[in-house]
Amino acid sequence: MKTGIWAKRSVALILILLAVWLTRLDRYSFTPDTSFTTISGETITLKALQGKPVLVTFWATSCGNCIKEIPDLVALYRQFHPMGLEIIAIAMAYDPPNRVVAMANEQQLPYPVVLDLSSGHAKAFGNIWGTPTTLLLDPKGIVAKRKVGRFDLADMQVSIQQLLKG
Repeated sequence: MKTGIWAKRSVALILILLAVWLTRLDRYSFTPDTSFTTISGETITLKALQGKPVLVTFWATSCGNCIKEIPDLVALYRQFHPMGLEIIAIAMAYDPPNRVVAMANEQQLPYPVVLDLSSGHAKAFGNIWGTPTTLLLDPKGIVAKRKVGRFDLADMQVSIQQLLKG
């Protein structure tokens, strides 16, 4: 009888610890050592960006919240890029490349845009499937913030400022 109670308590404790660990996982996960080819043909590696905060956004031209988020991303880029922030926009594999290029040109995006034709980047960053998904990487390449859905501009500004002071 006593063994059954301890077994149940042990299982419950393990489940609680697992739940806590999973909620904190993004905060302490390292980003993949990957390189990106932008729509303009430039190659960017995350390793080369270490020492800087990097905001990676997964988006699609068919995603309404992604389009609404573009002015906020442009504002963040203009405000913080001179201080070291880098932004990389990764278009989802299902997004037609011609639409991505047209949207990037139409919106005059000042940050690099990448096509994820084989979903390799989405898989490398933890099987990203929803858009927009934004990851803020600290200068060491650790995910400091992960947001699925539209991010709050003021909250993101505070997070970036903290990383730049860091």
